[in-house]
Amino acid sequence: MRNVFRSSRAGVAIAALSAALLAGCASTGNPNDPLEGYNRAMFSFNDQVDKVVIKPAAQVYETVLPSPVRTGVGNVFGNLADPWIALNNMLQGKFAEGMSDLMRFALNSTWGLLGVLDIASEAGLPKHDEDLGQTLGRWGVGEGAYIVLPFFGPRTVRDAVAMPADMMGDTPFSIDHVPTRNTVTGTRVVHGRSVLLGSERTLDEAALDRYAFVRDFYLEQRRYKVSDGQQERVYEDFDEQSAAPLGDEVDSAAAAAVERLELVEIGELAFDRARLSSTH
Repeated sequence: MRNVFRSSRAGVAIAALSAALLAGCASTGNPNDPLEGYNRAMFSFNDQVDKVVIKPAAQVYETVLPSPVRTGVGNVFGNLADPWIALNNMLQGKFAEGMSDLMRFALNSTWGLLGVLDIASEAGLPKHDEDLGQTLGRWGVGEGAYIVLPFFGPRTVRDAVAMPADMMGDTPFSIDHVPTRNTVTGTRVVHGRSVLLGSERTLDEAALDRYAFVRDFYLEQRRYKVSDGQQERVYEDFDEQSAAPLGDEVDSAAAAAVERLELVEIGELAFDRARLSSTH
């Protein structure tokens, strides 16, 4: 079973590295998106997978389970992510934030009934969002070209190379028992997608070119996160005819679109990320 998971991680790594190599062999008008033709095709593919498989499952999930149960499920997955977030905070030299993440995990895992209740947030310990891609960015590693991976959605080359390690540090993906791992991962994806139901209409109304809007939002958001909010977010590729004016509703819709096309991370804190994106 362990060999099966190792093979899947190797496949992800090969796909990421292949995309990185291809990025140097193609060129379009956008310097951040040299693989735009491929990326648009993969964006459409992922979007169709969402519409045909993930969204219907999320709708059933939302119908069957009451809101308090879904909140508890989301809290559990968020709690499982905190140790990896803590490690990345510390690798970036943010030791206070890293210790806060570990305290969150300890508090929620005990008094929070294995993470079902988010006691830590009520106690004033904020939820952070860090990964190895951000850590590499803080270390000065360039982001590289924008790429859209099958099933895993928007990435930069830097984030794609970091993705296998992020998966290894992600508790559900590290479960050795394959049926259990698949069940937990599937539940997390469906839960995260259920939080984002209803975001499509806002995004469709906000931008004529959904692909470009999501791409630019993703790139700006990643740069914003790497700089811990020091870099202003500006959507350079849009004029008045290609997108609606920026605002909380449009920002949240774009964040939701990125999350629902990013299956690895979709179940951790999709709603919180969309909400945070609209306030920064």
